[in-house]
Amino acid sequence: MKHAETVTFGGSDLDRAADLRGDIPALAAAMQAPDTRCALIWRGKPLISGDGALDLVRVPMTHPVLAEARSAPMLLGRENGAALFAHDLSAWEPEGLDSEALKQFIDPSEQRHPSFDGDERFAELRGIMTRLSARDAELAATMRSIFAWHASHGFCSKCGAKTEWYQAGWQSICPSCGTQHFPRTDPVVIMLITRGNKTLLGRSPGWPEGMYSCLAGFLEPGETIEAAVRREVMEEAGVPVGPVRYLASQPWAFPSSLMIGCHGEALDGAITLDPNELEDARWVSREDMIEAYAGQRSDILPGRKGAIAHFLIRNWLADRLD
Repeated sequence: MKHAETVTFGGSDLDRAADLRGDIPALAAAMQAPDTRCALIWRGKPLISGDGALDLVRVPMTHPVLAEARSAPMLLGRENGAALFAHDLSAWEPEGLDSEALKQFIDPSEQRHPSFDGDERFAELRGIMTRLSARDAELAATMRSIFAWHASHGFCSKCGAKTEWYQAGWQSICPSCGTQHFPRTDPVVIMLITRGNKTLLGRSPGWPEGMYSCLAGFLEPGETIEAAVRREVMEEAGVPVGPVRYLASQPWAFPSSLMIGCHGEALDGAITLDPNELEDARWVSREDMIEAYAGQRSDILPGRKGAIAHFLIRNWLADRLD
């Protein structure tokens, strides 16, 4: 697919500086270099600034807010030859925190740290991802995924001992049994299933009223991408799928998946819904989908902008899947 890498989080040719990760003297020197910068995250929310188009905030390593970090910094990479790290400030407790907002499908609340006196604030990545540049979106997704992995994998899965950071955050090692652990990425197939002039969409329980999206599911061990597409569509909607082809991928940092976008051709149009998987599934014509994307339908709300489902459907409507 010619437009594959234009998907949100699709990549920005970031130099991830893998050569620095295990070089302790080089890392120490980088953290003291005057041109080194650090991005910040709080409970999965990156620190951003701006209005309209947004920027990921980068602060010097001498900024006083870094004293509140609860762990060592992770190395994101290099920008213009200078190292860029990330710090997690999740231990900070904002005054008047709206705990109910944090539970919403997309948390609309923003948090402003007292160390900043401008428009810097922590914001939910789902809500701002399309307003960031490709580079800033990649950086924000990367640090969100890595810190989330460390938060949920602090102990060795082999012996249960507490693990230690290594490779500037890109690895952890068990000091008890020596097992090495690496950040986990879960592969997920997400499929644009078509039959003639229609595409198959579904909705999960708990989604906003009227929101529909492409069907998706995790790959299982020993399974090919194509087999996973066919299995998931059959399990969820009872629709048999024939030819399957890969279109594009998207790293999805919620918490850490790789969405593998595919196109599949349905062999039958009859839907047999599994209510344990989906609340509803339906065939939607191009004409109806165009109206939905134009905001002219109340019964069909397209998936959120920035998600690969939105990207796949939009390119299908524009006849740009090749």
